[in-house]
Amino acid sequence: MGLPWFGETLQLYSQDPNIFFSEKQRRFGEIFKTNILGCPCVMLASAAAARFVLVTNAHLFRPTYPKSKETLIGPAALFFHQGNYHSNLRKLVQNSLCLERLRTTLVPRIEAAAISAVDSWAATGHVVNTFLQMKKFSFEVAIVAVFGKLETHYSEKLKENYCILDKGYNSFPTRLPGTAYSKALSARKKLREILREIIEERREKGAAERDFVGQLLSYRDENGERLSEEQIADNVIGVLFAAQDTTASVLTWILKYLHDSLKLFEAVRAEHMEIYRRNGEGKMPLSWAQIKDMPFTHRVVLESLRMASIISFTFREAVVDVEYKGYLIPKGWKVMPLFRNIHHNHDYFNDPHTFDPSRFEVAPRPNTFMPFGNGVHSCPGNELAKLEILILLHHLVTKFSGGIVDGNGVDVVELQWAPASSGLVPVESTLRSYIDGKARFKAPPHCRLYELMSPPNWPSQWRPNHSATKRHRPPATCKD
Repeated sequence: MGLPWFGETLQLYSQDPNIFFSEKQRRFGEIFKTNILGCPCVMLASAAAARFVLVTNAHLFRPTYPKSKETLIGPAALFFHQGNYHSNLRKLVQNSLCLERLRTTLVPRIEAAAISAVDSWAATGHVVNTFLQMKKFSFEVAIVAVFGKLETHYSEKLKENYCILDKGYNSFPTRLPGTAYSKALSARKKLREILREIIEERREKGAAERDFVGQLLSYRDENGERLSEEQIADNVIGVLFAAQDTTASVLTWILKYLHDSLKLFEAVRAEHMEIYRRNGEGKMPLSWAQIKDMPFTHRVVLESLRMASIISFTFREAVVDVEYKGYLIPKGWKVMPLFRNIHHNHDYFNDPHTFDPSRFEVAPRPNTFMPFGNGVHSCPGNELAKLEILILLHHLVTKFSGGIVDGNGVDVVELQWAPASSGLVPVESTLRSYIDGKARFKAPPHCRLYELMSPPNWPSQWRPNHSATKRHRPPATCKD
């Protein structure tokens, strides 16, 4: 269990968390205990145990987050709750993302955002951080899903203050002036005020909107009570938070996997070029049927979700003493189903460390693939996330083409990227493979260049290490 209070927190944060959890599982099996951030925890690394906690006995375990994070998002956000309050708010999210609204309203708006994003990357005159660009794109989509049409000055103020909150979310939670967490708390207050203004305007208009804010404003509980402004603000911030980072991380990982294998990239591109040609060389928008008819790309997305496992684990807390397979989980202990360990388990996935989209030609065994969680607290926005990923990839791979070029003796592979209509470009215009954990899209002069940096939740040995002299590639392989 480690040192008093600290437990094994220092061990976890000083090394690759995959190694930490995998080594624990190797030594102690699929159920083991530790102490993280002063909390005694039970780790569960099997599909059956995850199902026990998240599905069949979910009422015995409540969602729990560190207090500092709950304060920034807002204690009334739906994913901090269970019972009627949670289920009712979850339905509101689902209603705002119903099939009809996805097809008629959100898909055209997402495609417009994707085209704008890709064009801006091609036109920029400097290196840009891909993960941050993906966050910007995901945030644009989240704004549309939550607010529908939002005046530009409100959108810009939301982005400005949300960015500050986001930077402080994973910082050390001290309220000392000038710290990232202190700045995040101040930004949270400003967000609350901006949302108050938006809510007041929407109520004055009185029009019933189908977006998430509209669903929140029209909601009445069984006693006819409305949600308070605080509850609405907390849930809006919570949904914005949930909609941005995870989708941006997945998109960044997908680009990494496409880069790692030219054969994979060309297969994805071939699927999308066929749609591109049917749409008059991109002159017509994507249809719902076309988005739903990208089978290979969809498998690539699923395999990326499995390999990257952006949500590595989730927190629950036992509300009573619980017994599982002869083990006692005491009341108040944290319980953490380890999604990454499950997704990389040889018993569930053959050769799990190899990127192989073909494994999803057949559905995985139940409860072994949980990229969006499982049970009543699984992500209600997972279809929206898949849509924006597929739409952005379509416009990215149809506007750029690739090919392997000479690495000039350097122990990395370089991949050319150029406008799809112009063929390949000179050797100096390349997408450089990973060097000290980073890659760079380097396009022709008229396309400029941008950089693929590691998201904060990537394993530590894959993060940029600018002081290192040895060049290396990530250990994962790709099956062609």
